[in-house]
Amino acid sequence: MSLAVPSEEAREPESPLRIGPLSVPFPFVLAPMAGYTDAAFRLVCRRAGCGLTYTEVVNAEGLVRGSRPTLFLLETLPDERPVAAHLYGRDPGVMAEATALVERMNRFDLVDVNAGCPVRKIVAKGCGAALMRSPETIRDIVRAMTAAVSLPVTVKTRIGPRADAIRALELAQAAEEGGAAAIAFHARTTDKKHGGPADWNTLARVKAACRIPVIGNGGVTTAEDALRMRRETGVDGVMIGRAAIGAPWLFDSIRQRIRGTAPAPPTPTDRKAAMLEHLRLLALLKERDPRRRRKSDRNPEVGAALHFRPFLLKYLATTRSRADIARRLQSIHSLTDVVAMIESAFANTA
Repeated sequence: MSLAVPSEEAREPESPLRIGPLSVPFPFVLAPMAGYTDAAFRLVCRRAGCGLTYTEVVNAEGLVRGSRPTLFLLETLPDERPVAAHLYGRDPGVMAEATALVERMNRFDLVDVNAGCPVRKIVAKGCGAALMRSPETIRDIVRAMTAAVSLPVTVKTRIGPRADAIRALELAQAAEEGGAAAIAFHARTTDKKHGGPADWNTLARVKAACRIPVIGNGGVTTAEDALRMRRETGVDGVMIGRAAIGAPWLFDSIRQRIRGTAPAPPTPTDRKAAMLEHLRLLALLKERDPRRRRKSDRNPEVGAALHFRPFLLKYLATTRSRADIARRLQSIHSLTDVVAMIESAFANTA
């Protein structure tokens, strides 16, 4: 792995993120998040200026078996590209086959390997963060995937399992050797999950040592944080996760800050419109959901309302107490209930 100082171009806040043949003009992207980054939320973020989005984590074995619920996680909506399919697995052959299936769908711009998810049921299968124990397996997975498709293959991982076992450089080298077009690092260790400070110093060291683009993730909650990460670490792109839930306009705030204007917070009218549009898109998406097996699941509008609950908690966080919102969410069982709660929240705003 060659050692190089990040170029001045890489420090420019809006220089494109290049992933193989794909050029992402706005290098601030939405992280993959289970339960959140379905097509509806991805499209809301794209319309707010996000440069690239990722699907929820998708089981490669389920995809190869033709599982309808797994396939549903790869549903897309018009106008949301570029979008990455985010797969997890540990068998290079299965991952390659799943990647070939993704390419044949002709609706994704790259395929990403999950090598950092700390969720116990995924780690127990030897997937996600468990792959960090075996960088050579990451190399073999990426090599098999890149041999199977023409789409760029990337990796998302963490800097290591624990503070006394930082493996970022080793993991980056394995991804490079496999032929990865880019690598994203969550700048926390597996045992920290999403808590505690993010180690941006390690991001800077990895960026200086990598030949492929590096995307930084972790510790970004504001537009200022996003620009500071790129400036201080030299990363090629910045990945934003939980901070965008309930605040998709964060991406537009970053763009405003780059252009030298103080980010104007969305008006109550804008926030209300964004929520209602998100809800509408989610209802459309639920019409395609094959998981409506029980009687309570048969109405896609009910499914959309229930799925929207955690988003409501985030969207309305600044309008009233979290405890009050959480209590009121228990009475939501239909789209009408959701709309009524949104209308109530903004009833006294201009």
